Amino acid sequence: MSPLLIYGATGYTGHIISERAKSIGLDFAIAGRTESTLKDLASRLQVPYYVSDLHENSILDSILKDTLVILNCAGPYLPTAKPLLEACIRSGTHYLDISAEIASYQQAQQYDEAAQQAGIMLLPGCGGSVAMLGCLASHVINQVKSPKTIDIALHVAGSMSRGSAISASNMKDGCLQLIDGRLVEQDTNKTADFDFDDGNGSVASFPVTLPDLLTISKSSHIANIRTFAHASGNSFSTGDIALLPDGPSTAERDASPYHAAAIVTSEEGITHRAVLHTLNGYTFTCLASVEAARRVLRNEMGKGFQTPVAIFGKEFLHAIPMTQIKDF
Repeated sequence: MSPLLIYGATGYTGHIISERAKSIGLDFAIAGRTESTLKDLASRLQVPYYVSDLHENSILDSILKDTLVILNCAGPYLPTAKPLLEACIRSGTHYLDISAEIASYQQAQQYDEAAQQAGIMLLPGCGGSVAMLGCLASHVINQVKSPKTIDIALHVAGSMSRGSAISASNMKDGCLQLIDGRLVEQDTNKTADFDFDDGNGSVASFPVTLPDLLTISKSSHIANIRTFAHASGNSFSTGDIALLPDGPSTAERDASPYHAAAIVTSEEGITHRAVLHTLNGYTFTCLASVEAARRVLRNEMGKGFQTPVAIFGKEFLHAIPMTQIKDF
């Protein structure tokens, strides 16, 4: 058995993650539900493959028996995370994923004690906004004495993959914020202005429910957090999801970098701002998640439910090319 298993490898993001893992020489296998597509990708990458639809515990347990780390790339994540989390606890396998769905993080939280007892780590969001915004938040928070609140926004550029659109459509209605450590409703019409340092000045960003509400709070102990997004181009399609392409091409990703902005306010009302400039979100997720898996394979880990910045530090961003933080 290979030490790393990439589940959902034939999806849009799983595919480019598998190609990245191969390019840096990781020893891994791929898995998913459909044998024909798995067999084709496995043949091209020259890696083993396994077929599992997550409903057969015996098959999952057999696959994970000698696997050190699983990277789940199969969204929507609420239905795929639970059986894989439970299988990882049974087999002693570290669990990673690239989810942007807050419900799947709440699910991981519920398995925290069981994971600690099993001696494994649960690291949802090892790529994407949780790694990206978590490192930015940690950087800004370190500049402020007695930080009290954080508003953080992601500037999403370029088109969305079909899988991401499906995940977004499955999220619950409403918008959440963290107030005094509790998730409560936020007015979706109450936008906030952020300057992403991209030449466009301050732009309105709309409230969204990002899992960073939980992960930033866990890493920083800040109890008041709001998350926002600003979209440019055709980031959020309003058409038929089934008609969307698998995802943006390499050239389209290269032409659509992401930005993020954070505002931390202290107990005394003093604010500090910083922005993050980085690659397109899909490219970032590919590089960050494979780097996270590589580090966990080298025993950089904790036990139970963790966050990327808590395990790897805010310097984790240095592993991603064309990524920098600028203070204001």
